[in-house]
Amino acid sequence: MESRRKRTQALKPISSKLESRKKLKSKRKEEEEEEDYSDMCCEKCGSGQHPADLLLCDECDRGFHLFCLRPVLVAVPKGRWFCPSCSNHKNLPKFPLVQTKIVDFFRIQRCSQSESLSPDSRKKRKRSGGLVMSKKSRKLLPFNPIEDPIRRLEQMASLATALTATGTEFSNDLTYVAGMAPRSANCAHLERDGMQVMSKDDAETLNLCKNMMGRGEWPPLMVVFDPLEGFTVEADKHIRDLTIITEYVGDVDFLKNRENDDGDSMMTLLTAANSSKSLVICPDKRSNIARFVNGINNHIPGGKKKQNVKCVRYNVNGECRVLLIANRDIRKGERLYYDYNGYENEYPTEHFV
Repeated sequence: MESRRKRTQALKPISSKLESRKKLKSKRKEEEEEEDYSDMCCEKCGSGQHPADLLLCDECDRGFHLFCLRPVLVAVPKGRWFCPSCSNHKNLPKFPLVQTKIVDFFRIQRCSQSESLSPDSRKKRKRSGGLVMSKKSRKLLPFNPIEDPIRRLEQMASLATALTATGTEFSNDLTYVAGMAPRSANCAHLERDGMQVMSKDDAETLNLCKNMMGRGEWPPLMVVFDPLEGFTVEADKHIRDLTIITEYVGDVDFLKNRENDDGDSMMTLLTAANSSKSLVICPDKRSNIARFVNGINNHIPGGKKKQNVKCVRYNVNGECRVLLIANRDIRKGERLYYDYNGYENEYPTEHFV
């Protein structure tokens, strides 16, 4: 994962004496305001150290270290911020469990229930899945949806709740937006150290997973809100090793355009020899369940033991794609974690739970 903090902008030269006096007055005012908060301490740990990491609530003016909050914040959030006591996370509105609303939210292909649950369709799905059942050859497995349609609606509603709460639009594909990187920039051959080419069988499995989701046959996952970790993802049934969990998606942009971005969920898509061509995935506006899979703490002995998902980049038909894949069997109710620093060691995880 890539994470960048804002850098201080150099002041523009001012020629007018009047403007200089105004600037000086403004600077003195800012210094006075800084002095007012010089004795600010964190409400959690009681320390006034690390003032650059102290975040003030816009409601009560109390201070909190980014790393003392639960869930931890890796960067100062954009816009107004409210501490846990002043926020409404405790009364998080749930997405309505109404089939038509869920179908519209996720843009699911409308078909008759008899067609989607017919024995013939299930047989076809099993035959397609047979292409990737050999673990010896390390082939990827398609996820196995829960057959209960009501439970699938509950799974989708849990994701819709998280996306709505974070102001994110659902997308299950990489998106290319005007003003960011064009699709033509996503060239896997530019990867500095080369990129693993996805086999034909694995590509078919990935397409199978995409098609199943398009029909409303959802991965067996629930998004829950934890007061310590924030939104997080749990397995809703047993998931086998090498199962495709999801693709990491969002807006594709050049890394150079995001160096001053405080987004905490950017994912490396392409690390080019020419750094100006490196790409990242930005899921802050458009994303799927991948955004809510949490990371392990790389700085504690037991951190690695929690990992049950791996992040793998593939060359798929000449383009870079990022998949989250089970790296061992995952039992029902187990939360999903992967290593945010799988490729670089720049993501601050020392304060993760």
